[in-house]
Amino acid sequence: MSDVSAELDAFCDTLRVHAWFESGAALTVSRAPGRLDVMGGIADYSGSLVLQRPIAEATFAAVQRLDRPVLEVVSLGRPPVTIPLDALRQDGVPIAYDRARWMFADGGGAVAPHWVSYVAGVFLVLARERGMTLTSGARIVVASTVPEGKGVSSSAAIETASMYSVATAFGIALEPLALALLCQKSENLVAGAPCGVMDQMTCVFGQRDALLALLCQPSELQASVPVPDDVEFWGLDSGERHAVGESDYGAVRAGAFMGRRIVAERAGASVDYLANIAPLDFERELGRDLPEEIWGDEFLTRYGGTGDTVTTVERGRRYRVRAAAAHPVYERERAENFRQLLRSAPGEDRRVRLGELMYESHASYAACGLGSPGTDRLVELVRAEGPAAGLYGARITGGGSGGTVAVIGRKDASAAIARVARAYGEATGYEPYVFSGSSPGVAAFGAQSIAL
Repeated sequence: MSDVSAELDAFCDTLRVHAWFESGAALTVSRAPGRLDVMGGIADYSGSLVLQRPIAEATFAAVQRLDRPVLEVVSLGRPPVTIPLDALRQDGVPIAYDRARWMFADGGGAVAPHWVSYVAGVFLVLARERGMTLTSGARIVVASTVPEGKGVSSSAAIETASMYSVATAFGIALEPLALALLCQKSENLVAGAPCGVMDQMTCVFGQRDALLALLCQPSELQASVPVPDDVEFWGLDSGERHAVGESDYGAVRAGAFMGRRIVAERAGASVDYLANIAPLDFERELGRDLPEEIWGDEFLTRYGGTGDTVTTVERGRRYRVRAAAAHPVYERERAENFRQLLRSAPGEDRRVRLGELMYESHASYAACGLGSPGTDRLVELVRAEGPAAGLYGARITGGGSGGTVAVIGRKDASAAIARVARAYGEATGYEPYVFSGSSPGVAAFGAQSIAL
């Protein structure tokens, strides 16, 4: 934890320099890392196993209770925002989630910029779900080194660090699993992003130098997988902005749930998770007659709805169904094989097969419509370096449509990663940010009382 301790000291120095809190004031501070999606990604909402690496970059959140009925939110590099607590309650009762979502939507209620929803949302969720009274206010300062819009869970890092520090400051006991699930609720219902739970779980439970293993049914935490000595992971930022709330991700998620509904209708039985369908059963029977695409109108007329609570099928829109439904079926198998390989005997053959699984996952994202020119270029540059240079595979991560590419290689392949970044910069004019290293989640850091 020595690196984390140094980060905490630097964060406290920043708080002193800016004088956001009174000297001698007691603060509650938490820290949560971002995450690199190694395998699983968008298959989380369909019940897949996902393998996630907590990254070195992280968010700190410091909270101080106030005797004024306001929520003061400060994020480094942005103008501070003040929200009256009356905006979050009506007749003494916390407002509904749909009203909060409207309030923070850009162009909607315009109570505050949309980014504030990732902080203010945790207050509303704690009020609605855990009985926190919205009578005394708080000042919360957030500082993050997790880059935004790059598919490495900057939002989940903010949510989990903020909620843990707020809950502790207000005397609300939260078990780590409850913390992750409540933060997902905040992102889904207040920020309006239809994410699965893997991001928040990694930010909470992640361990340094290991992959968090989560079976998303809905949140079965399994034994972490240590990263072997002969393997390393990096992330390369494509410079193409990624956002879970944007339409491509939502449309693919809707398409997957449409596929599940159609499969269940034809099977004459409910289907709990697409990821529980064996690939052979999908090929021979259950997925055989799924349409490649379907209009939203046609689907709603024939099937009524999907059962998904965070996406809506739009009339007049065409959805890719077969690829979106097939992805979690095969991604779970890839993730299971990936985990088994990481636990097997080291060697070149193992690294080659691990890389092949990542390339297959990347191709599956593209089939769903979640690829992007920049991430494709990065993957091809990694492929061109190849095993001779110590690089074995790469894939787009998280919600796709830009963001970061995960790369697997030998630990001595840093020079090859630098060449890939340099070649990408020469071709596109954008020098990729390189993610390397890892750090523990908020459960390991806890919530610490700090006196400035």
